Amino acid sequence: MAIVIIRQDGKIELWKSALLRANPELKVYSYLEEHPKEDIVMALIWKHPEGSLTGYPNLKCIASAGAGVDYIFEDSTAPKHIPITRVVDPYLASDMSEHVLAVILAHLKNLNTYKLQQVDNLWKPRAYKRIKDLNVGILGLGELGALTALDLLRVGFRVQGWSRSEKTIGDVKTFAGPSELGTFLNTTDILVCLLPLTPETKGFIDTQLLEQLPKDAYVINVARGGHVVDADLLEQLDKGHISGACLDVYHQEPLATSHPFWHHKKVHMTPHYASVSDTNSVVPQILENYQNVLNSTELLNEVDRNKGY
Repeated sequence: MAIVIIRQDGKIELWKSALLRANPELKVYSYLEEHPKEDIVMALIWKHPEGSLTGYPNLKCIASAGAGVDYIFEDSTAPKHIPITRVVDPYLASDMSEHVLAVILAHLKNLNTYKLQQVDNLWKPRAYKRIKDLNVGILGLGELGALTALDLLRVGFRVQGWSRSEKTIGDVKTFAGPSELGTFLNTTDILVCLLPLTPETKGFIDTQLLEQLPKDAYVINVARGGHVVDADLLEQLDKGHISGACLDVYHQEPLATSHPFWHHKKVHMTPHYASVSDTNSVVPQILENYQNVLNSTELLNEVDRNKGY
């Protein structure tokens, strides 16, 4: 029995080494090398090439090496009967929270605007905002959204969150379901998207949603590029209804150099690196699930295929 690693970001050897350090007896292969496909029972993957999950007759688990699994559902050739698992990494959540906090503080204190002014040799002080002045709204209250909300609350922000079903998260004010989305949006000055990407949430941040935010609201998307209708966001930025946006994720990655986000002065971009799974932190749960596969016992962090997360 063995594991195959399938990814395209140059990190196969990093993950292979981490797994073998934890268990030198493990049989683990790169999908790029010759390997006995009939021995593979677990595929450890991240944004794999479409079609690369076929040809493994004894595959029993598709293990995402990150929290997201939307890319698996986008592969029409991926086996439909194989359980999917995802990573739950404490570092993933805390790194995301720190990134969101940094972005919000940069917005409050006009740091991105001042960088643009520096390039233009422009000395122009601007009024800034304080933490207590604004409501931060988190779209999506899973592990990442819940921790981010609690961390922002501890810093002193007024924090509220929206999710599909009701959630109770400390002192965070929560809203649930379509009937409460409008009230949540109407009172959100900084919108942070941490939703899972599913057919229901694809294109969620569109004109209709953005127009329900207060004028000069700021948008942060650190979930998936598919949540945002790019043209609608650009329109609301150009109209002045949305004051700015910080985006870490995009429909196409790397983003095409012709995309208008690159040169839009109200858009701040980061290269999908807000939060990255820590290899050594998540290897133990991957190996535990591998053992669960061998023992035919319940898997950790199994994805609900009906929900898409």
